[in-house]
Amino acid sequence: MNFKKGLAEVLYQALEGELASQNIEQLIEKPKNQDHGDLAFPCFSLAKLKRKAPNLIAQELSEKIQSPTFEKVEVVGAYLNVFLNKKLVAEHIINSIITEKGKYGAHDFGQGGNVTIDMSSPNIAKPFSMGHLRSTVIGNAIALIVEKCGYKPIKINHLGDWGTQFGKLISAYKRWGDVEKVKANPIKELLALYIKFHAEAETNPALEDEGRGWFKKLEDGDQEAHSLWQWFRDESLKEFSRIYQLMNVEFDSYAGEAFYNDKMDRVVQLLEEKQLLVESDQAQVVELTEEELPPCLIKKSDGATLYATRDLAAAIYRKENYDFAQSLYVVGHEQSLHFKQLIAVLNKAGFEWADKMVHIPFGMMLKDGKKMSTRKGKVVLLEEVLNESITMARYNIEEKNPNLADKDGVAKQVGVGAVIFHDLKNNRMNDIEFSLEEMLRFEGETGPYVQYTFARASSILRKAGWKAESAPASVYQTTWENEWKVISMLMDFSSAIKRACENYDPSQVAKYIVDLAQVFNKYYAEVKVLEQSEEQSARLALVYSVTVVLKEGLRLLGIEAPEEM
Repeated sequence: MNFKKGLAEVLYQALEGELASQNIEQLIEKPKNQDHGDLAFPCFSLAKLKRKAPNLIAQELSEKIQSPTFEKVEVVGAYLNVFLNKKLVAEHIINSIITEKGKYGAHDFGQGGNVTIDMSSPNIAKPFSMGHLRSTVIGNAIALIVEKCGYKPIKINHLGDWGTQFGKLISAYKRWGDVEKVKANPIKELLALYIKFHAEAETNPALEDEGRGWFKKLEDGDQEAHSLWQWFRDESLKEFSRIYQLMNVEFDSYAGEAFYNDKMDRVVQLLEEKQLLVESDQAQVVELTEEELPPCLIKKSDGATLYATRDLAAAIYRKENYDFAQSLYVVGHEQSLHFKQLIAVLNKAGFEWADKMVHIPFGMMLKDGKKMSTRKGKVVLLEEVLNESITMARYNIEEKNPNLADKDGVAKQVGVGAVIFHDLKNNRMNDIEFSLEEMLRFEGETGPYVQYTFARASSILRKAGWKAESAPASVYQTTWENEWKVISMLMDFSSAIKRACENYDPSQVAKYIVDLAQVFNKYYAEVKVLEQSEEQSARLALVYSVTVVLKEGLRLLGIEAPEEM
């Protein structure tokens, strides 16, 4: 039952259809202060329609609206404040959670439509750095959230496995590489070669031409160049898959940039047929003056295709193969112009589905206030961070709960969860300063705090021997007065998921579960849940409901919930 929608329908009847019910629902607010009710309807927007003062409209409406769901209705100025029937609402929410379990809070507006998600996309032969964490965890959470809303996510790891950097790497390997060293520690050795190439090229510019020459050979299908490239790719993927496994992230496709090599001529041909290609400085471009964008470069003067050509080919391929309802690109905000151009070119070419493509930008991961750079060797490796976080979590467990069973398993869940949550609790457009100490704190807005709250609530249920299967269907002996703040939070779970889906913003879910954990901990400090009383059954049902929602909220962020910590 959606109580906001219920109020909108009652108001719609009272207004005799003067305002559409979906418009009414959008206007309904949740007061910040619970003393002002559970829902509020501001009457300002009706003043023009009814030619009356908003406070008079509020007074008139208060006399017309009635429902067993409402305990009382108060008028404060132009606001209609509605207090819900605590007993009726609480029992409905609790019973819904006990029945639906992990499915609670779901939506079906996705109607089974495919959503392709271009995410993670690390560069082959370079280490998986903290810089790649953001696209990976934001993309993974969005995939889980859209699935909760009825879509079918298709996660695509568009690997950076093509480009001039591979020519440079082959050149560096041919000059200074050692096959045994690369086999023993591929990414570390290849990175060292890549950094050395750039350092040497500063005093020997001819190296840049040599690198470009090797990439030309690779593009032309030279056997030696291709086998080295394939080796670099295979070794990198082995390393990456270990990190993805650590974070429980899986993909439906690893089709990277190289996959589209044979699909770009068709794009150039198509743009020529539509008479969209024009020559500019001997290069082929699509003019985007009307769209107030710079021209999109499709083909260089030497005939080489570009990043944009490749992404156009990828977009067409994804539409033809997955028939997406939405196509999402979880890529840093520095690529915003590129995606505006991409969508504009597809629109010009007559592809109406281009409007279903969405760039989901995000801020940078900073170290000491500066962007991490692979080329300069200023990089923090994600695997090292995850392992260090797990080690620190293990140390915390040893200190606080030395008798815990499966310390290593829990340390992994807490350590990895801490790193993921630290990213996702922030609005994705914010830059994030990397800090392990901040991530692993057990207080405040952190992953371990939410996990600890879940474990604590699970422990209460174990002590009481309470099981959902044996819970009474509806008879709970309590007024729900003390529990109301927790119930109100549980009621909001579905709205938080909807907001997160519509805005591609996992922080909506992260903030929600922190708030729920805080409200629950305050409740538990004030109320003796385990004390034998008539109200115990209701209180334990509430504790169980909190565990279900916290666990599901963490799952939607790609984080596990240990039952003991």
